[in-house]
Amino acid sequence: MRPEQWEHYKRAAKRQPIDRVPISLIIDSPWIPGHTGVKHMDFYFDPEAWFQATLSVVQEFPEVIFFPGWWIEYGMAIEPSALGSRIRFWDYQPPSEAHMLFHLEDVEQLQPVDPMSDGFMAVALHRYRMHKQRIFDAGYTIPFATARGPLCTASFFRGVERLIWDMVEDPEGTHKLLRYTTDALIAWLKAQAQVIGPCVEGIFILDDIVGFVGPNEYMEFAHPYMKEICDAFPKDWVKVYHNDANVDACVEHLPEAGFDVLNFGKQFDIAEIQARVRGRLTLMGNVNPLEIGVRGTPEEVKKETLRVLEATGGEGIILSMGGGVSPGMPGANIRAMVEALSEFNRARVAV
Repeated sequence: MRPEQWEHYKRAAKRQPIDRVPISLIIDSPWIPGHTGVKHMDFYFDPEAWFQATLSVVQEFPEVIFFPGWWIEYGMAIEPSALGSRIRFWDYQPPSEAHMLFHLEDVEQLQPVDPMSDGFMAVALHRYRMHKQRIFDAGYTIPFATARGPLCTASFFRGVERLIWDMVEDPEGTHKLLRYTTDALIAWLKAQAQVIGPCVEGIFILDDIVGFVGPNEYMEFAHPYMKEICDAFPKDWVKVYHNDANVDACVEHLPEAGFDVLNFGKQFDIAEIQARVRGRLTLMGNVNPLEIGVRGTPEEVKKETLRVLEATGGEGIILSMGGGVSPGMPGANIRAMVEALSEFNRARVAV
């Protein structure tokens, strides 16, 4: 994103007065390679292919605040690779990870994660060093350090089903694992901020596994660790949380954890979530990403976009998908969202 876009996003995130609703879309390797015709392996491992693909997207849609902006990622491989998981790569889809923590008690034998040397954390940091000045010279900024959340990272290492059973059968061991992943994630976020520099003024945490547990489990196994991550960074930083699985158990508690923005899925109407957060969170959403974003016509996308905007009255919202931009979403549908937003913003000004 450009510096002026970041200022606009930041004001919206902190619920300060703004003259127009912004549009911000999460884009990463599930979408960019397909849209730009780049193989995933080239996108990940050819620095020039990554730079040109990302540049082409931000230039194609200048009205959109692409989020988190110039994100160096390897699908979901960075965090599990640093913990010791086996990563598998393919040409035409993001990588996957193999669950390698076969015995929960083995957590006590693990060495702390060092982002400067471990797994794809070290590779990503090197790429930031290589490219950051080029990104700045092109007129863009990198305002966010980004990481998967503590439950999500634990599930990469342990497996989702095992992790959920661990909460029931061995809560003490589960806390030890989450202690380990939380420490690793704080170190990873701080390493990004250090390498990228003072333009970093926010953190972006992605954790869908929170959506698989109930309210009691959320408060015991997720909330304290998410709050600890937020508390590890300055209060005035923008803190964004993504969960497009289910936010029912956590949504009222996210402001207390320290988050400013929630990007959530299609499971809930945005007006319902807005009523539940009572102005304590900015909502980033939530146009249906698959049935509408990928499969819908531009006319259907425009209609759904206006419905989302009108449901909130344009207050406390950053227009986005209900999650990230899904693979295969046509550029015409992004332009339809931009067009709908422009109409909505003009109508608000005229009132």
